[in-house]
Amino acid sequence: MNNSRFALVLGASGGIGEVISKQLAEVGWSLYLHYHSNSRQLALLQSELEKLYPAQEFRIVQADFRNENAAEDLASTIQGIQAIVVANGQAVVKLLSETTSLDMSELWQVHMQNPARLIALLSAKLRKNPVSYVLFIGSIWGSTGAAGEVMYSAVKGAQHAFVKAYAKEAAYSGVRVNAIAPGWIDTRMNQEFSSEERQMVMEQIPLLSVGTPQEIANMAEFMLSGKADYMTGEIIQINGGWYM
Repeated sequence: MNNSRFALVLGASGGIGEVISKQLAEVGWSLYLHYHSNSRQLALLQSELEKLYPAQEFRIVQADFRNENAAEDLASTIQGIQAIVVANGQAVVKLLSETTSLDMSELWQVHMQNPARLIALLSAKLRKNPVSYVLFIGSIWGSTGAAGEVMYSAVKGAQHAFVKAYAKEAAYSGVRVNAIAPGWIDTRMNQEFSSEERQMVMEQIPLLSVGTPQEIANMAEFMLSGKADYMTGEIIQINGGWYM
């Protein structure tokens, strides 16, 4: 392995994770690109980045975070690391009375238990750098909650609480721990909503527009750039004024 600085992007095949990966690669990061099942998308991304940035390394890693031992399996493939971006996830849009125990268990494993366990396992590698970073992509619903997404809101709220607590614990080791909480972002997942549903949401957003993955990636780059190193334990809201 060369002397490049490496970041691990969890969920690099997702709408936000992919754009974050491209943005970090553009400013010089080598990357571990994590996916769960979309291997074709990751292979295309890896090929694109290798052509654009031949001096950097782009390594594909796979893990299904619904599985209890996913963090251990993934950690064993990671060597030097300076940043972890937690951009993976899955949504469950159901009334609480219709949400199964399996839904609840998988949401907890994917959004909280496995990311936290992975960070714990990689913490010694993070501490080898004078400054290192943990960045969660949380959610507006982790801050304010959403009817119809009660358990999703709960695990996103847990991510936000983890950020605040771990930021205090890791500060003495030079690890900055923050989160970005997006509102409605125009990803492939949200394109499944009808035009009527999108319009209803738009009317609630003061800026009268949805966000883009690039806007989240721009903030992610800033948080890992060294220009925000006096910031830790923060939840950065990017939602067009939908929640303040």
